[in-house]
Amino acid sequence: MKKKNWIEFDNQEKKSEETAKKGSFNKRSKINISKQKKGKKGKIITLIKGLGTEDETFLKELLKKIKVFCGTGGALIDSNIQLQGDMVSQSIEFLRKEGFHNL
Repeated sequence: MKKKNWIEFDNQEKKSEETAKKGSFNKRSKINISKQKKGKKGKIITLIKGLGTEDETFLKELLKKIKVFCGTGGALIDSNIQLQGDMVSQSIEFLRKEGFHNL
């Protein structure tokens, strides 16, 4: 069997760029985790501020992981993560597992 139009790609350059991006933020920055009432009916949200990066792709990946861990919905607004419900203790546990220590 002959393979037509077979092209091999080298992903090493892309991997090194991704690791450089991940290393470019500060995991030691002060992170504020608080809960607030939001909207007309006063639903509670958990707000995570000060993650020490403006990299939107990293924040979206982190948001996806934390939503799965907590089993809730959430959004990324102005480089802050908002989770539905009172998820302060779960988010602290998750962020410590990810390597963030100044909570």
